[in-house]
Amino acid sequence: MSAARPRRTLLVILLAAAAFCPSVRASTWELDPAATQVAFSVRNLSIANVDGHFRLTSGRVTLVEEDPSRSTVEAVIDASSVDTGEPKRDRHLRSADFLDVDHHPSITFRSTRIEKVGDGHWNVAGTLTILDATRPVVLDVQGGTVHGNRADAHASVTIDRRDFGMTYAGFAVGKEVTITIEAVGLQGGSGAPAM
Repeated sequence: MSAARPRRTLLVILLAAAAFCPSVRASTWELDPAATQVAFSVRNLSIANVDGHFRLTSGRVTLVEEDPSRSTVEAVIDASSVDTGEPKRDRHLRSADFLDVDHHPSITFRSTRIEKVGDGHWNVAGTLTILDATRPVVLDVQGGTVHGNRADAHASVTIDRRDFGMTYAGFAVGKEVTITIEAVGLQGGSGAPAM
């Protein structure tokens, strides 16, 4: 048997496999900074909540429809945009006592694992970086709707600010900070091969 015949047979097998196993495709959604809302709430002096928000700088969701667990999420938040509606408090939050925005202007999230836990309900595990600290967190992501090239979803997570080095004020400021995100994504491109 000639050497060319096994090569031809192997080529036929590879082509057949490619026909029956098309490459996984991904769609990319850019988070819209103008429409996405990043809010937080923390207990103050154990009697009331202080609510505020941040501005999203950028974000991207790469959705792999055939295998959602391979999808990815990343976001960058402008730490200096912290706004509680009280200028004096906001200046203090930007200081080295809390966010130290002069040295750490961004808060970042990058997903490491996505798990479906029910219809329209996902756990998105990843790393959150605030100041010099990077810690694992799990976002609870609920549903969402798609309208053409626009999609939205709700995400929430509660963190302990002390895990990120923010220990100022002891018990005067609550240790737990609840973060909620109303994300709006615009489809930036589809049909790109998944990484």
